[in-house]
Amino acid sequence: MARSLWATRAASYLRINVPCRGFATVLKDLKYADSHEWVRVEGESATVGITDHAQDHLGEVVYVELPEEGSKVEQGASFGAVESVKATSDVNSPVSGKVVEVNKKLSDSPGLVNSSPYEDGWIIKVELEDDSDLPCLMDPERYTKFCEKEDASR
Repeated sequence: MARSLWATRAASYLRINVPCRGFATVLKDLKYADSHEWVRVEGESATVGITDHAQDHLGEVVYVELPEEGSKVEQGASFGAVESVKATSDVNSPVSGKVVEVNKKLSDSPGLVNSSPYEDGWIIKVELEDDSDLPCLMDPERYTKFCEKEDASR
């Protein structure tokens, strides 16, 4: 704590703008996996991306590996990867089904995962096999507590 106060004071003295980032955004209408992917279900369609918490820990995203449209995804299995200046991380599917669309904008603008993880930075759209995967996912309140606990143990 003292170190961060010193850094904030030094930045203030040097007139450097240091954004104060609180806990990451968690949206109320989504479900969350413990591997930090989100899913928005609308009927038999599901949109999938990585959470604000995940992108914040990854840092600047420089590449997103996308699956092929028409490929199958299984809940908990990797379907792609996100590469940042810090690390490369697998992206796991929170639901099972068939990939019906990939976010082609990410090929040219992978930073959308950072700037808009829940809107423009979505990764895939899936036609759900069924909704039996959904009860295994966390609601926003449970995901928030999960992230707080995970961050406290770092």
